[in-house]
Amino acid sequence: MMKFRFRRQGADPQREKLKQELFAFHKTVEHGFPNQPSALAFDPELRIMAIGTRSGAIKIYGAPGVEFTGLHRDAATVTQMHFLPGQGRVLTLLDDDSLHLWEIVHHDSCAHLEEALHLQAPSRPGFDGASGLPSLAHITVVLLVAVGDMAALGTESGSIFFLDVPTLTLLEGQTLGPDEVLRSVPDDYRCGKALGPVESLQGHLRDPTKILIGYSRGLLVIWNQAARCAERIFLGNQLESVCWERSGHTVVSSHSDGSYAIWAADTGDSPTVQPTVATTPYGPFPCKAINKVLWRSCASGEHFVIFSGGMPRASYGDRHCVSVLQAETLVTLDFTSRVIDFFTVHSTRPEDEFDEPQALAVLLEEELVVLDLQTPGWPAVPAPYLAPLHSSAITCSAHVANVPAKLWARIVSAGEQQSPQPASGASSWPITGGRNLAQEPSQRGLLLTGHEDGTVRFWDASGVALRPLYKLSTAGLFQTDCEHADSLAQAAEDDWPPFRKVGCFDPYSDDPRLGVQKVALCKYTAQMIVAGTAGQVLVLELSDTPAEQAVGVASLDLLQDREGFTWKGHERLSPRLGPLPWPAGFQPRALIQCLPPAAVTAVTLHAEWGLVAFGTSHGFGLFDYLRRSPVLARCTLHPSDSLAMEGPLSRVKSLKKSLRQSFRRIRKSRASGKKRMVAGSKLQEANAQLAEQAGPQDVEVTPVQRRIEPRSADDSLSGVVRCLYFADTFLRDAAHHGPTMWAGTNSGSVFAYALEVPAAVAGGEKRPERAVEAVLGKEVQLMHRAPVVAIAVLDGRGRPLPEPYEASRDLAQAPDMQGGHAVLIASEEQFKVFTLPKVSAKTKFKLTAHEGCRVRKVALATFASVACEDYAETCLACLTNLGDVHVFSVPGLRPQVHYACIRKEDISGIASCVFTRHGQGFYLISPSEFERFSLSARNITEPLCSLDVRWPCDATRVSHRSRESPKLSQANGTPGIILAPQSRDGSPDPICKEADTLEPPEAMLSPMSIDSATSADTTLDTTGDMTVEDVKDFLGSSEESEKNLRNLSEEEARACAILIK
Repeated sequence: MMKFRFRRQGADPQREKLKQELFAFHKTVEHGFPNQPSALAFDPELRIMAIGTRSGAIKIYGAPGVEFTGLHRDAATVTQMHFLPGQGRVLTLLDDDSLHLWEIVHHDSCAHLEEALHLQAPSRPGFDGASGLPSLAHITVVLLVAVGDMAALGTESGSIFFLDVPTLTLLEGQTLGPDEVLRSVPDDYRCGKALGPVESLQGHLRDPTKILIGYSRGLLVIWNQAARCAERIFLGNQLESVCWERSGHTVVSSHSDGSYAIWAADTGDSPTVQPTVATTPYGPFPCKAINKVLWRSCASGEHFVIFSGGMPRASYGDRHCVSVLQAETLVTLDFTSRVIDFFTVHSTRPEDEFDEPQALAVLLEEELVVLDLQTPGWPAVPAPYLAPLHSSAITCSAHVANVPAKLWARIVSAGEQQSPQPASGASSWPITGGRNLAQEPSQRGLLLTGHEDGTVRFWDASGVALRPLYKLSTAGLFQTDCEHADSLAQAAEDDWPPFRKVGCFDPYSDDPRLGVQKVALCKYTAQMIVAGTAGQVLVLELSDTPAEQAVGVASLDLLQDREGFTWKGHERLSPRLGPLPWPAGFQPRALIQCLPPAAVTAVTLHAEWGLVAFGTSHGFGLFDYLRRSPVLARCTLHPSDSLAMEGPLSRVKSLKKSLRQSFRRIRKSRASGKKRMVAGSKLQEANAQLAEQAGPQDVEVTPVQRRIEPRSADDSLSGVVRCLYFADTFLRDAAHHGPTMWAGTNSGSVFAYALEVPAAVAGGEKRPERAVEAVLGKEVQLMHRAPVVAIAVLDGRGRPLPEPYEASRDLAQAPDMQGGHAVLIASEEQFKVFTLPKVSAKTKFKLTAHEGCRVRKVALATFASVACEDYAETCLACLTNLGDVHVFSVPGLRPQVHYACIRKEDISGIASCVFTRHGQGFYLISPSEFERFSLSARNITEPLCSLDVRWPCDATRVSHRSRESPKLSQANGTPGIILAPQSRDGSPDPICKEADTLEPPEAMLSPMSIDSATSADTTLDTTGDMTVEDVKDFLGSSEESEKNLRNLSEEEARACAILIK
């Protein structure tokens, strides 16, 4: 009877159905600036912009919330991109000389980006057998001609090939070789030298038969493709780029010696040797090459000349500049990162006589800058998205959900005062294509990022576009050594060239001690805590008006005069004395300096009690910021914690001692291993005999737990405080509850303090006469001594306690104070629930023993059901060191679901992960990008947008997939599913049309199937392994499959089998 009573039951179908309604894993959107951009394109008709990256990613942006993302199958650099105007299609060129045609496809009124065709350029000689031209060498430039139906490909060999864009096939018999061009060149110019690679191809806006060709050697040719002859020839110097003015009367060329020349294309003799104007803007000394030049005409006659590079080589050769010249006005835009490309937003309608540029967009290696060219002074336009998250390196992040509308408006107002908008209304964001179909978010979410330069940035994380709201700087409170150097540098700056600093990317930190380590925000009182690298803890409060006030400074010695410890790390920051001016926004009210000045590792705020707790590698402290007085200081150092005294910036760490400790551990583990082998030999023999007797029968075996060695108490940095927590719970006895503070350390120690908080604090912000008192109530030492990652108290119903002010202001359900409370302690190896106030073990789950991984991040989240609006569950979400996300029930700690989220090699991504209260999360996939993911089946933030595209009457759709595919692999290599497009490289993908039928509907993809597909280390692409038998098995019957195959048109079937001959 007992056997049947304790037999493990199978999965409950009702619970499995409920899991599908609660949990689902999606990687939804990438926030921030694309990492390592390499190409830029703009569609003036649809007003959308595309950015390509070195990892092969392509991202298209329109109005805020309109985003499309794709990833090439080969991780090659995107070198060029060209939009087919108005069609929602873009042609990309990679550095492996492959061409790819992408299109924005609509499905269920929403649009997504798909790769339709690709072409691997042939490299065998004699492609055009009639003329005997050389092979199609490296493609240097692409030009779309004839309204996007044909493209010209310039190569390193000087030949120009022509491509049919709708089918991505090379056109035979139209290749233009350098020999044909040389026939029109004077004999003295030939001199037996080649023309060099094709550097530039420009089309005529009104006459698509004419092409302006620029060769590296300096030859410019206006070629008539219809007549197969050269109409005009210009002989210049070493060429970098060419621009053809819209009327066709003027040609502008830039050269490697830092000069640009203006040529008259409609008058004079051919060939033309002397340009109309030739100037070196930053001469006469040797200058760097002008990499790109643009000429934009205006009705006023004051035309724009915009170029990149050309700076004096000796003085400013290391500057990254774009120069804007109009009449006598010259501005040298000085950027902090390399210029990738730029374009102007101007009129492209053939009937318009002038360009009349409205804006200039410059893509840099680390940011995107847009200037308003219609407003005097050409001010920068604030970007509603694509803001560089890493303008200073991100050091920490936090998410605040359900921000009250009043606080939101105050933060937005403070941000607007920091960067006031120009008076002109023309400075709006020029990239406005598409429509955002996503509903207005029901609640506002703030993403806070702390940075290396001591700033905290506030981001609107409510929707797809991560919009900057406000920037808080803490550097003004301290004295730094960089101020004198900055003043000297500004004094030494000359008036020529007329530099103008543009952009916000600043990779250099004034002082590494300013780096922000932890942030905490109370959304109901607008109070904030910012903790830094040098032990500084700032208490700030939001103010709507500027103020000038002094900041009170208090020091707290965490060592408590313990002997034998000497701090060898960096010095503390020196605060400025006296009243200081503070702009509207968060203004400091108090500064607490931890001693020794080690980096703050944990912080928590309880605005209702007026308390802030903070911890370092030496201990933790409690501070009453209403009375400006310390309450508690506790040292957590072990006698062998000498490494904790050296600090992260110290260079005097004892290598000898580290090696000695490492060898001791190795010897200890070997010795214990030998003892276990001797003691367990007889047991192993007995187990082997039992296994032989059992035979090959199927025997149900319980899961084997891994043996976890308890960590040594004398491990280095065992005193690091990992987490702090405030709770109103039962600690002294079961009849009386009150304020408590909990602290967890790296050695598995948990300290619980009972607090005596005067009642006057809860009534207002007036200083109470009686001080806050703290008494140690409990001290728990986990047996396995694993670091404590998080602590949370659960009420009588098993729910986490509400945040400060939520219950008192009826903003959340009041906690159950009648039943027994419990405390959930999450360590790196296991989760454990203890009853309160006895602190006896109630339930636990050994994650490391079962899964072989360690916990890195933990959060309690609420998961709402898709089927029932009123049903929700609070669960524990955790991220492991293997990049997997696990969800457990609370307080039962039963595993619910787990997903492969981050690559285990992506250590920085795992360390930067932050969960939200509603089942979402963020992690860094690059220094400048956050990946957003969702664990909730209901709460999903993803792009939902549409785009009004214009298809030519004779154009046929090149993409035959009718259903939306799963999200593509991310730019950082996160595994995903990529459906193979049609191939044009001579080896077409088999059954390329049947793959359309094989793709299951999105609703059929269970979480397990998606998880298995995304857990591989390589991109899954099974289209090439598909056979006819696989198709028949999937369709169910051979008759049905044959019927579907016959329905394919002959034209589509031929399209799959075209070979380049």
